[in-house]
Amino acid sequence: MIFSKIEGKGKPFLIIHGFLGMSDNWKTLGSQFSENGFEMHLLDMRNHGRSFQSEEFNYDVMVEDVLKYCKFNKLDEIVLLGHSMGGKVAMQFACMYPEYVSKLVIADIGPKYYAPHHQTILEGLSAIDFNLKPSRGEVDAILTKYISDFGTRQFLLKNLYWVEPGQLDFRFNLKVLIDTILEIGRELPDGMTFDKKVLFLRGSNSNYILDEDFDTIKKVFPNNQIVTIFEAGHWLHAEQPKEFYSNVMNFLN
Repeated sequence: MIFSKIEGKGKPFLIIHGFLGMSDNWKTLGSQFSENGFEMHLLDMRNHGRSFQSEEFNYDVMVEDVLKYCKFNKLDEIVLLGHSMGGKVAMQFACMYPEYVSKLVIADIGPKYYAPHHQTILEGLSAIDFNLKPSRGEVDAILTKYISDFGTRQFLLKNLYWVEPGQLDFRFNLKVLIDTILEIGRELPDGMTFDKKVLFLRGSNSNYILDEDFDTIKKVFPNNQIVTIFEAGHWLHAEQPKEFYSNVMNFLN
């Protein structure tokens, strides 16, 4: 069973993080949503966060992980929100099991194919040798050689934890994520559709959802609404949390 953090009471609302992320990335927004009549379930996907590690990693198995989670917790008529990789999981889950989903929110990802583009990040992460017992500052210094953006580094460093005193490691299963990187960009399988309401949120500074993608989105999700959040990139929920929150709440209400 995948790990989750549950907060609040009311209508079940599941959030699925992106690649190399975890439930903690959504802690603040999750608390805000929980104050408005939602039972928040912040999920860790397999090979991420505190969930189990597995050699098998693709959208099919992640969708089944979410289905098992819903069945185990007796959840239906859920609100489902996914960011990036989590958005792909959420889209496929909603198309395959629409009876479980009342409304769908997708953050900065479309159903199309995305070419691999995490190579530099993965190279930087691979350059860290935890056998040398580096400090958090030393890990950051190594990552800085590969990743100049401070926000991206902070996002990755959130995955550090103390295995034991003096011994750091990453929570994600880096080896498997590197070995299966081509799975992350895969498009939604042919013929999938979801007729209920869907909100797509995109960052104005991100190139993940382009204007020319609108027709593809409409084909799969005919009842869609696309909103651009300005002065935000791919991590739009972290860069413009107030705008993100108000757009989601407007859609749900």
